Amino acid sequence: MYLSRIPLNPLRRHTQRLLQSPQRIHAEVLGSLPPTVTGRTLWREEIRRLPSGGVECNLVVLTPRPPSWHKLVEDAGWPATPEGEPLVRSLAPLLDRLAVGREFGFRVRANPTHSLRSPGDGDRPRGRRHGHTTVEHQMWWFVERATRSCRTCIRWGFELADAELPSLSVVARERTVFTKATGEPRRVTLNRVTYAGRLRVVDVDTLRETLLGGLGGAKAYGCGLLTLASANGIE
Repeated sequence: MYLSRIPLNPLRRHTQRLLQSPQRIHAEVLGSLPPTVTGRTLWREEIRRLPSGGVECNLVVLTPRPPSWHKLVEDAGWPATPEGEPLVRSLAPLLDRLAVGREFGFRVRANPTHSLRSPGDGDRPRGRRHGHTTVEHQMWWFVERATRSCRTCIRWGFELADAELPSLSVVARERTVFTKATGEPRRVTLNRVTYAGRLRVVDVDTLRETLLGGLGGAKAYGCGLLTLASANGIE
């Protein structure tokens, strides 16, 4: 697996069009891979306001094979500039360093949801899924899944480094609404939440599966990519 960071130019028309729809970004990412490549591809866009008033925009992508981002850079990036060169590196060294008890900083964007039944759900056993909309419930959703008391025994292979909430924070929240173009057209609403904090490895194999396969749902829409960092920066 390979992790890429591609700088995007937020002033370019193609970049702005991509950022308007997770479906467009997903199609752009898949279009940069050979058609024979199989396996999970994860991504998220990262937008940061600069003190100068400008905007820094990057696309972070996890792919099963070494990708070629030439077309994306030509259309939406900073071509012919050293700063616009995508950073691509293998995830293997990080996977080799995973060990029970080791701590990492982390960042992940997820789609926290819960199921509610209503009279119109008929035979649907768990009801319909609804996104958590408050910071309190969004934090609870993550903490409940990353503690030793979780009934599924650390479903992601890690626990929060501290039991207290300062080891976890919500750094960004957004409500994304778009029309799904494939199949029968329907309106999709996602409450995407970016979490950051510190984790402790509990189960190496499970955490490896989480890193490679993603965390939670809505992976085709920019959720699920878990990235780890040492004390000094991104791994």
